[in-house]
Amino acid sequence: MSAGVPVKRIYRGELGQVNFEPTNRVFRTLVPVVHRLARLLTKTPTWHGGENLPATGPVIIVPNHISSLDPVMVGEFLAYNGRWPHFLARANLFYLPVLGRLLRSAEQIPVHRGGRHARDALFEAERALYAGEVIVIYPEGTITFDPDEWPMAAHTGAARLALATGAPVIPIGQWGASIAVPPRGIRPFKLQRGPITIECGSPIDLSDFLGQPDTPQVVRAASVRIMDAITAQVELARGAKAPEGRWQPRLKRRVARVEALS
Repeated sequence: MSAGVPVKRIYRGELGQVNFEPTNRVFRTLVPVVHRLARLLTKTPTWHGGENLPATGPVIIVPNHISSLDPVMVGEFLAYNGRWPHFLARANLFYLPVLGRLLRSAEQIPVHRGGRHARDALFEAERALYAGEVIVIYPEGTITFDPDEWPMAAHTGAARLALATGAPVIPIGQWGASIAVPPRGIRPFKLQRGPITIECGSPIDLSDFLGQPDTPQVVRAASVRIMDAITAQVELARGAKAPEGRWQPRLKRRVARVEALS
């Protein structure tokens, strides 16, 4: 990913006063537009923990996933806290006529599930991190199937990326996006501007895993720690306590958190 051109004060409102990270023209133009459109669906979001984001250098952001809207909410939070996000997103989105062009132009990363291109996304994410950029990866891999919308079993990609690069991993818990845009018909869609809360935590301490052999046991243990940190932030965002277990979609029930990996 190219570093792009320096950000200039061309935004209306506060974004031009808080985000000076280099990016490309598409990002510079798109984010303020999305910011305004998002307010048609949500109230002005409540953000906590922006100070936990490193101002420069590589960062891996790991949020919970509850709605097709929440990447917009997370991206907005990151941009208005000084960092431009590069999401790992389903490859089929990149083939949609308008959205696909915007995603490619904004240097987002397609994820091909299965086949010989399956690991390309992690390689591309590594290159972005070594270039000092911000990567957003959803450890759950898709919108949660938990019936109460808590974080579910995770894949190990986020942990592998963190252990391979040593980049700091920042957990984000967010709530409200699934009220505005319900996933999978879990509730009727109503055009109402609901509240959004985002809690951004401190970097997850994975130092005891760094330098160890990349064994399944190490990667799984790091993944569990990442999901525990995300869940803690979701508890803050929701103002509620998560269940003891974690939803395993293959089994369609909650299992012990140390077993909740896909």
